[in-house]
Amino acid sequence: MVKWFSLGFWELIARVVLRNKTLMLIALAVLTAFLCLQWKYIKFTHTEANLLPADNPVNVEYNAFLNRFGEEGNLIVIGIKQQDLFKPQAFEKWQKLISSLESDKEISLVLAPNNLKVLTRNDSIQGFELRSFVDAAKVKNQRYLDSLQKVLFTKLPFYQGLLLNRASGTVRAAIYMRKDLVNTPERKQYILKRFVPLVENFEKATKVDLRVSGMPYIRTLNAEKILSEISIFIGAALLVTSLLFFYFFRSFRATLISAIIVIIGVMWSFGILGLLNYEITVLTALVPALVIVIGIPNCIFLTNKYHQEFKVHRNKVKALQRVTTKVGMATLMTNLTTAIGFATFVTSNNQLLLEFGIVTAINIMGLFVLCLIVIPIAHSYIPPPKDRHLEHLDSSAVKTFMDWILRTVKYNRFSVYSAAVALLVLSIIGIYKMRISGSIIEDMPRNTDFFRDIQFFEKEFDGVMPLEIMIDTKRKKGVMKSATLRRIDELEQAIDEVPGLSKPLSVVGVIKYAKQAYYNGNPQFYALPTSQEQAFILTYIKNSSGSQKTDLLKSYVDSTGRYARVTTFMRDENGDKIPLIEAELRKEIDKIFPKDRYTVTITGKAFVFQKGTGYLLDNLMSSLLFAFFLTCLLVGFMFRSPKMILVSLIPNMLPLLLTAGLMGFLDIPLKPSTILVFGIAFGLSVDDTIRFLAQYREELKRNNWKIRKSVYATFNDAGLSMFYTSIVLFFGFSVFMLSSFGGTIALGGLVSITLCFGMLSNLMLLPSLVLTLNKTLANEQEFKEPIVPIAERTDDEIDQMPGHRDLSS
Repeated sequence: MVKWFSLGFWELIARVVLRNKTLMLIALAVLTAFLCLQWKYIKFTHTEANLLPADNPVNVEYNAFLNRFGEEGNLIVIGIKQQDLFKPQAFEKWQKLISSLESDKEISLVLAPNNLKVLTRNDSIQGFELRSFVDAAKVKNQRYLDSLQKVLFTKLPFYQGLLLNRASGTVRAAIYMRKDLVNTPERKQYILKRFVPLVENFEKATKVDLRVSGMPYIRTLNAEKILSEISIFIGAALLVTSLLFFYFFRSFRATLISAIIVIIGVMWSFGILGLLNYEITVLTALVPALVIVIGIPNCIFLTNKYHQEFKVHRNKVKALQRVTTKVGMATLMTNLTTAIGFATFVTSNNQLLLEFGIVTAINIMGLFVLCLIVIPIAHSYIPPPKDRHLEHLDSSAVKTFMDWILRTVKYNRFSVYSAAVALLVLSIIGIYKMRISGSIIEDMPRNTDFFRDIQFFEKEFDGVMPLEIMIDTKRKKGVMKSATLRRIDELEQAIDEVPGLSKPLSVVGVIKYAKQAYYNGNPQFYALPTSQEQAFILTYIKNSSGSQKTDLLKSYVDSTGRYARVTTFMRDENGDKIPLIEAELRKEIDKIFPKDRYTVTITGKAFVFQKGTGYLLDNLMSSLLFAFFLTCLLVGFMFRSPKMILVSLIPNMLPLLLTAGLMGFLDIPLKPSTILVFGIAFGLSVDDTIRFLAQYREELKRNNWKIRKSVYATFNDAGLSMFYTSIVLFFGFSVFMLSSFGGTIALGGLVSITLCFGMLSNLMLLPSLVLTLNKTLANEQEFKEPIVPIAERTDDEIDQMPGHRDLSS
C-alpha cells in the first residue's frame, strides 16, 4: 500500500499524463459526454424533506396515518376580506373562479362561501340533505348578498375557523387536490399552468388582492424558487472565484483553464445526479456551485506550485512534472478530507443527507482527478508563465500579512494561546445560548408573495401547517359511540386552550352540525346530541344519500369506523414549541382516553419535521466524531505519529466551536441547513492542516530536522497556497448569501466565517503548537519511513534517483 503512493507512483502518474496527453483528453471527453447523456434522468423532488429514517417510530406512525386517511397536505386556501367578496361584481367573478376550480380533474373538493351546501332536515326520508346556500339568480342583488354574509357569520358555526374568521371578517375557499397527485409532477403543472393563472385573472378583473396558501401551493412555488437559484449560484460562484484566481495569478490563460475545469465538474455533477437517479432537492441543488467553490482552490494549489517550480529553474516541463510528483499526495489527502466532511452525512441514516453526501463526495474526488490531468496538460500547450504572472509569489500585501503572522508565531505565541483560550470561553458561553428551530417555513424566501400569504393565514386562521391526532378505538365502528364522541369533544376543547393552535376539525363538528340541522338550523343547537337525541339523529345521518354521507364523514373517520382523525393547524413560529405543545396535548389525551381502550397518536407534517430536526441534532455529534476519526486515520497514514494527529485536530475544532458560539450570540438556530455547516466546514478547514503538515515534513528533511527553520520555511511555500485557497473558499461560499432562502444564506455565511477562523487557526495556532511541542514532534525515528517520501528528498535527490526520467529532456 505504501508503494502505491510513493514517489515512484506519483512520478509514474506525471509521466503517464504528460506522455499521453491526447489519449487523456479523449478519455475525459468521452466520460463527459457519457455523463451529459445522463442529464435526461434528472428530476426535481415533489415532496418535503423527511429528515427521519424510514424505520423511526415517528415516521412509522405518520405513514400509518397516511395509509388510513391519505395525504394530509392536499389543502389549498384562497383568502379574501368579506367587504371585497360580498359585492355583486366581485361575487360573480368569484363564482366563476370557484366553478373553474371545481371542474378541474386535479381537484377533488372545493368548499367556498358561494358553493356551500347547507345541511337541512327532510322528514319525508327521515334523513338530511344538502341544499345550496346561494341562489345564483340573486347574486347581483346587494341586499341579498348582505343577508348571505350575515347568515354565514352568525348561523353557521360549523364553518367558523374552516372558511371564515368571524372576528376579522376574512373568508376563504378550501380547495382539496386529489391526494394521488399531491406528490407528483402533475401537481406542479396544475399549480403553475392552471391554478395561478386563474387567480391572477380574478385579481386583474376585480382589482382585489387574493391571498393564497396551503402545502401544495407553497411546495410548488418554493421548488420553483430553488430551481431558479441554481443558475444564479453557478454563475456567481464561477464569476467570483475566476476573478479571484485572475487577481492572484494575473494570467488570463491560467484563469480560463481553471474555469473550464470547474465547468466540466459542474457538467459531471448533473450527470452523476442523473446516473444515480437522485432528485434535485434543496441540498443537491447546491452541489454544482459547491463543485466550483471547491474546484478553484484545487486549481490554485496546483497552479501556484507550478509557478513556484518554474521560478526556480525556468523549465516548463520539469515544473509541470514536479507539480504532480511533489504535491500529488498532499492534494489527494486534502481532497479526501474534504470528501470525508461531506461523506459523514451518510451516517445520518437519512435519505436526503445520504444523497447529498454521496454526490458531493464523488464530485470532489472527480475534481481531483480532473485537476491532476487537465492542469499539467493544458499548461503544456500554452507558453510558460511570464514574470508578471509570477509577481504574486512576492506580493507585498500578502507578504506583509504572512510576515505579521510569522512574527507573531516566532515571538508572541503566548498571545496566540491567550486569544485561542479567550475565544474558546466565549464560544462555550454562546453555545449555551443556542436554540433549535422546528420551523418548516423559516428557511423559505421572505421576499416572496407566497411567504407573505403564509403570514396572512397564520394571523387570520392560526396557520397552515397541519398537526394531526389519530384515535384508534380498537373496535369496528367505535368512533360513532357516544362515549368516544364525547371524549373527542373534550380533546377539541383542550386544543382550543393551547395557544398557537387553530380550531380543530373532526367528526364531532359534523355530528354537531347534524344536530343543528335537525333543529331547523338553529345555531343554539350546535352541540353533541344527548344520549336520547343521538339515536334518531344518527338515524337521520344513516338515511342521508350515500354521497352526502361520505362527504360528511370520510375526511374524519376511516372506512371501518375504527379510526378517527382530529386536524388542527399551527403557526409555523410555534415550531420551536412543538415539544411543549406535544407534552401539553399528551397530558390531556392521557386524561381523556384510557390507554386500555384507545391508542392516540400525534403526527402531521409540522410534527415530523420538528422531530427530524431533533434527530439531525442528535446525530451531529456522531457525524463529526466519524469525520474526526477518518481524518485521524488519514493523518496517521501520512505521518505515523499520534502526536501529529492531536496537533492536526486542535486547530480545526476551535473554528467549529467559534461558529457554534457565534450562532448562539446572533440567535441563529440549529436547523437542518445550519447543522450541515459543521461537517462541511470541518472537511474544508482540515485541508489547510494537511497542506501545512505535508510541507512541514518536507522542510524537516531539507533542514536536517531543525524545527524552527522548518516551520518558518513552510510559510514560503504552503502558507501562500493556504491563504489563496481560504480566500477563494470564503468568497465562494459567500455567494450562497445571494439566495433568498434563509437556510442557504445561513449555510453560506456560517461556512465562510468558519473557514476564515480555520485559516487563521491553521496559520497561527497550528505552527505555534508545532513549535511549542517541537521536542516531541520531530522524532526522526518516529518518521523513519513516512508515507510522503517526497518529504525526505531534495530536488537534486529526486533527479538522481534510479529510474527517474526528467521529461524536460
